[in-house]
Amino acid sequence: MSRVKHLFRILPLIASLLAFTPQLLLAQPALAPPQQLEVFDTPSDGGGSLTATWAPSTADSATAKYQVLLHEGGAPQEPTGWKVLAEFPANSHYVREAKAAWWTKPGQPGDHVYFIKNGKGTDLKPGQSYAVTVASVMGQARSLAQPVVASPEPNWMNWNQLNNLVLALMFGAVVFYAINLAKRKEIFLRRIPGLDAVDEAIGRATELGKPVLYMTGAHDMSDPSTIAAAVILGRVAKKAASYETELLVPHREPVTMAVCQEITKQAYLEAGKPDLFKDDANFFITSDQFSYTAAVDGIMLRRKPAANFFMGSYFAESLLLTETGASTGAIQIAGTDSDHQLPFFVTTCDYTLIGEELYAASAYLSREPIQIGTLRGQDLGKAFILGVIGIGTLLATIAVVTGATWPQPLLDLFKDLK
Repeated sequence: MSRVKHLFRILPLIASLLAFTPQLLLAQPALAPPQQLEVFDTPSDGGGSLTATWAPSTADSATAKYQVLLHEGGAPQEPTGWKVLAEFPANSHYVREAKAAWWTKPGQPGDHVYFIKNGKGTDLKPGQSYAVTVASVMGQARSLAQPVVASPEPNWMNWNQLNNLVLALMFGAVVFYAINLAKRKEIFLRRIPGLDAVDEAIGRATELGKPVLYMTGAHDMSDPSTIAAAVILGRVAKKAASYETELLVPHREPVTMAVCQEITKQAYLEAGKPDLFKDDANFFITSDQFSYTAAVDGIMLRRKPAANFFMGSYFAESLLLTETGASTGAIQIAGTDSDHQLPFFVTTCDYTLIGEELYAASAYLSREPIQIGTLRGQDLGKAFILGVIGIGTLLATIAVVTGATWPQPLLDLFKDLK
């Protein structure tokens, strides 16, 4: 009888335990906050960003999320006033995925990273303190890491572009080596028929007693093609002075005219004929495109120069100029990097310098060791770049096809990273 009484006493306890068991089975552990949070000034920048890194968690998945929060000034005492900067899946934003060189990536490859930059309502000021924290989010639950205070500062050196500095120094060393080599022995230059014909064109003008007409293009002296045209003008003017042939150089830009006047004067001095130099050999017409074209066409029809040089950059006026020159029977030599005008020059001129041949013309005509060495150094640099592009394409293809990560450090060496 006593055992029956004890059984009735135990039954309520057993019932309560059975009722509470589902709750115990369904209970979940508390959401853990991000661990090992570090916030610091982003290196190699101008002082407008912060970098936050934290360790990965076993709970990282596509369903879990991280939030990055910012508070101006020190860490607040109250859990209010935080600004949510970003929210993203917990299985993203790893250090290994950051767009930075391997020698400047913060933390470990498996850590999470987020770069806090100016924009979209965020205005980080250098020297000002900011509190940053990261929250783990799962459904309605959110757990904040201990806030970290940091301030952005400008940096003296952008270490992301250290590879560019090294490559630039290597290229400079190659150029100096090529210059020294050109001083010791002759370096082969590919024959350019258009430049070989310069002496022939000026000689023909001398025989016929007609002038040489030289044009420097449509751009000003800030354009590389105009600089190249002005340098070639010095060689043409020196040859014209030696043959005592009249030289005409009409201009569209006053500064270019002033520079070419000095170049022409120096050329006559080097030729030993300073008394033949005329200040009005270089003359300004107008900056208007087709007014200039009409004026030069008139000069061609009236003076009938025996040699026409079209060097520099040109636009729609190229065909109007060269057709008029061809109609007068002049030898015409053109050189331009304006690829959209090359068909017209090739059609109407006797010789055409295409693209980089214009820039090589000065070294080709002068045969000066410094210019030839510089030209050879540039060619070696271009060959190196083409080789890097080919090898880099192969390595990138291998990385994509096989999923390998080892080519990435090699590819970073030749990237232009900001």
